[in-house]
Amino acid sequence: MERKVVNDAVAWIRSLAQLRGRNAEWAEKAVREAATLTAEDAARENVIDLVARDLPELLAKLEGRNVVAGGQKQVLTIKDATIVDIVPDWRSRLIAVVTDPNVAYVLMLVGIYGIIFEFWNPGFVLPGVVGGISLLLALAALSVLPVDYAGVGLILLGLALILGEAHTPGIGVLGIGGLLAFVAGSVFLYDPSIGGPDARLAWPVIAAAAASSAGFLAMAVGLAAQARRRPVVSGREDMIGAPAKVIDWNGERGRVRFRGETWNARAGTNLQTGDAVRIVDVRGLELIVEAVTSGG
Repeated sequence: MERKVVNDAVAWIRSLAQLRGRNAEWAEKAVREAATLTAEDAARENVIDLVARDLPELLAKLEGRNVVAGGQKQVLTIKDATIVDIVPDWRSRLIAVVTDPNVAYVLMLVGIYGIIFEFWNPGFVLPGVVGGISLLLALAALSVLPVDYAGVGLILLGLALILGEAHTPGIGVLGIGGLLAFVAGSVFLYDPSIGGPDARLAWPVIAAAAASSAGFLAMAVGLAAQARRRPVVSGREDMIGAPAKVIDWNGERGRVRFRGETWNARAGTNLQTGDAVRIVDVRGLELIVEAVTSGG
């Protein structure tokens, strides 16, 4: 198969060289032996037309040259031609920046993390806006880049595992697995066999992104551990044993005030308005209370 591919490339380059009147023998060496030439040697071997140091020298050497354009022979007359510099507009420059593989990768991560933070802090707005814009720009760039969807899947899996570790901190298996999947997905995100050697991520960018994800994981796990160690400040556990005051009472039922709220309550004894009570249980929307004795 390798010989077949090489022979096919040789046949193609020889036919192209013969069509353009080039040195077909050297063209074959360029394929089979990876041969190279200096600019002057290439001109002597009829691999290129000419060598020029700058634009004025190039125009001078092209003056009066016979060329074939549109199947017809023409003579170049460019002595008095006007030189027009075509400068890319802002849109073209922006597209060139965004479609850089490293920039597209960073935009994708900023978009994903921005949306995640917005879901964690609804109403903060800024992370969601920045994340949404970044993610759309990243998708536009990735649509024209040689993306390997296995790499995208590994990155998303890695982020999901990191988030899972943040919500269920344990021995770190999810977090470590997520970081490994994230780095592997970053390495295989682009296919250089399609886009060439430039279609790959720089290792410093991958390292920075992995370090940021590891820092996010450490911060989330640390916050979750702190939250677990904090005393309960709401819910049934916080209410048990808390004091309340009787508003009105009839028999074994009545209403009490607890932290500014009025609750239906029940006790095993008759209580009086203004009595201090303690919550001993919560059953649905009803509190079970007992009287607080004078001794506390």
